[in-house]
Amino acid sequence: MHVTHLSLADFRSYTQAEVPLDPGVTAFVGPNGQGKTNLVEAVGYLATLGSHRVSSDAPLVRMGAERAIVRAQVRQGERQQLVELELNPGRANRARVNKSTLPRTRDLVGLVRTVIFSPEDLTLVKGDPSDRRRFLDDLLVLRTPRLAGTRADYDRVLKQRNSLLKTAGLARGSARDAALATLVVWDEQLARHGAELLEARLALVDDLRPYVGKAYETVARGASRDDAEIEYRSSVPVEGPLEAAILAELERRRKDELDRGISLVGPHRDELLLWLGHGPAATEDRLPVKGYASHGESWSFALALRLASYDLLRSDGDDPILILDDVFAELDPERRAQLADLVAGAEQVLVTAAVPEDVPDALAGARYVVADGQVTRA
Repeated sequence: MHVTHLSLADFRSYTQAEVPLDPGVTAFVGPNGQGKTNLVEAVGYLATLGSHRVSSDAPLVRMGAERAIVRAQVRQGERQQLVELELNPGRANRARVNKSTLPRTRDLVGLVRTVIFSPEDLTLVKGDPSDRRRFLDDLLVLRTPRLAGTRADYDRVLKQRNSLLKTAGLARGSARDAALATLVVWDEQLARHGAELLEARLALVDDLRPYVGKAYETVARGASRDDAEIEYRSSVPVEGPLEAAILAELERRRKDELDRGISLVGPHRDELLLWLGHGPAATEDRLPVKGYASHGESWSFALALRLASYDLLRSDGDDPILILDDVFAELDPERRAQLADLVAGAEQVLVTAAVPEDVPDALAGARYVVADGQVTRA
């Protein structure tokens, strides 16, 4: 898979941009603040309907504009499609494929697949559990696009249920009884969608685990593939039927939820644990990456998670587009060379760098200079 042409209108700093692209490596080089990352961010947004830099769409629309357009010609084998997304902050976004409007924006997911390496990747290791849950869910949706609907349905139910918990916690008498009766309905929906999401996450972690060990062995000095381990920790027991387990745990935690006015059970409370040590058979020798790993080890683990994602997606039968956003400036020379060698053979690699020297020799290819709002082929 690769993008053959990228068009932007009122996206970030660009009033208009037209960028033809080839397979292989393309580097966008220029000083910080000139718009290099904006270009690759747009490609990444088409894949996940989210930015790797911000959590809302508003910053993606150029100041003073009402909407932004991201449009890409995407080739997969002999098939070529025009993929387009219209960003409308405060209103519904719109998606089109070959100029036909899709019923739902999320129907766009799966037509573009990307893996992004960026300085923000350290949050996968050092950030909150929500960062790691998002990592899993983004990868889930890239592999199985229909799960975008499950994810959206779960988030919708969770929001409604939290609102009802706040109301029920403050209500008295018949009003409280009515709220609790309604809560049972939301419990069932949370359990149904949550069980599907949880089952998919558990399977994903099982599939991803060997790739993480292999990738960590490659990027960490002197490491073996048993030195990096991932583990999914659920807020409910996972031995039996998951929907029943969620319902039982909701009942058990009912008083706590009403007291706090928030849902305490479900995939939104789960965690992806990252371990350094000697594999799952030697649990007493493992240490959590967060809080114990050095800066270099943390970077190696973050890189291993991204490389593992790439290898897993590739094993599904199609190369995702690799985006290396200003990542080489953060790495020491050895890790820089290792990463470049590992990804050089990808069908399409998009690189951003502040100076030409930050682009490793192994990633020689097409080059664009980005300066003063202009993207010029060197």
